Amino acid sequence: MREALKQAEDAQASGEVPIGALILEPGGTIIAHGQNSVIREHDPTAHAEIVALRAAGKALGNYRLEGCTLYVTLEPCAMCAGAMIHARIGRLVFGAFDPKAGAVGSVLTVLNHPQLNHRIELTGGVLVEECGDFLRRFFQSRR
Repeated sequence: MREALKQAEDAQASGEVPIGALILEPGGTIIAHGQNSVIREHDPTAHAEIVALRAAGKALGNYRLEGCTLYVTLEPCAMCAGAMIHARIGRLVFGAFDPKAGAVGSVLTVLNHPQLNHRIELTGGVLVEECGDFLRRFFQSRR
């Protein structure tokens, strides 16, 4: 998660909302990084998770990321949760909960919905205070 926080710092330095992500292959090696890039790329889908998923797919030469673990500093939104299901991510680890748009239980429960065909192991609240404080300080500075 500390590496994901570094990605969030880099995103903030580029004028983006500070959210960072990374993906590890089943052996534990980092194969992809991602950070919010919606402003820089003029792309509403360029969330940190999506950027990391795209990079991991290229690194593995496959859109299926079975057995991989995605770390992200904020609970994923519905778009990102859906992309993780399609990619067949094996595990999701996230930091802060998102009471406004979180789709892993805070607002919606997209992951592990009983009608969907893929299950993802979940761990939330990792470095929750650090991840949450980072985002709070960012938004306070913009007000």
